[in-house]
Amino acid sequence: MTARLESKTIIVTGAASGIGAGIARGMAAEGANVVIADLNLDAAEAVAAGIRDAGGSAIAVRVDVTDEEQVAAGVAAAVAEFGRLDVYFNNAGLNAPENFLDITKAKWDLIFSVNTFGVVLGTQAAARQFLAQGGGGKVVNTASIAGRQGFPSFAPYSASKAAVISLTQAAARSFAADGITVNAFAPGVVETPLWKQLDQDLAAMGQPEAGFEGMSGDILLGRPATPADIVPTAIFLASGDSDYITGQVIPIEGGMVLV
Repeated sequence: MTARLESKTIIVTGAASGIGAGIARGMAAEGANVVIADLNLDAAEAVAAGIRDAGGSAIAVRVDVTDEEQVAAGVAAAVAEFGRLDVYFNNAGLNAPENFLDITKAKWDLIFSVNTFGVVLGTQAAARQFLAQGGGGKVVNTASIAGRQGFPSFAPYSASKAAVISLTQAAARSFAADGITVNAFAPGVVETPLWKQLDQDLAAMGQPEAGFEGMSGDILLGRPATPADIVPTAIFLASGDSDYITGQVIPIEGGMVLV
């Protein structure tokens, strides 16, 4: 532990599993007070308890990132427990593969509601709290390589993550004068529970080659990521080391997309 985030209060949405849980544990190991915000409160409580058992500081709150009142309540819970908010990670997201000709409005709306409007609500709630504290603060968004390069089985997801990149830039310009930075990171193929369901869905669509193993074959560094590979960049973006960076998207994908 190097205490790079000592006493900072950090909310991570979608932190009950996968990348979010990894980020939360990494933040806590650096001294942060972490708020595990997730729809699955039992799983969020388990992550928070594990952090506390390891000597860290964490609480869990149930938050639906598409619900403005719940997002605001999550921020209020963080401030009530720890006194302030310093960093907000818009990490919650979902994917539901469909062939392009089979894209439905229902799935499109669901994916955009969580992946895109959830980022809007989270950024708004965080910025309001930062401003109430006198300005300054950090928002970090989970984008994706799919936001840089569309994938045929993941068109709505790809479009939603492209929107996250645009929202990151728009918010960075909106809040720079208040000392609030807004950045994102773009993972590639990360070994998380999400991929197990995606592989099943893609196999049912007759496209197993588009799944975890198939996409991992394009990684220059020769292996898919784990949540632990994401943590160092997340810590950097949450810490003072990134104070002069805003509106940027950092790829963490082992060389899948070269731009």
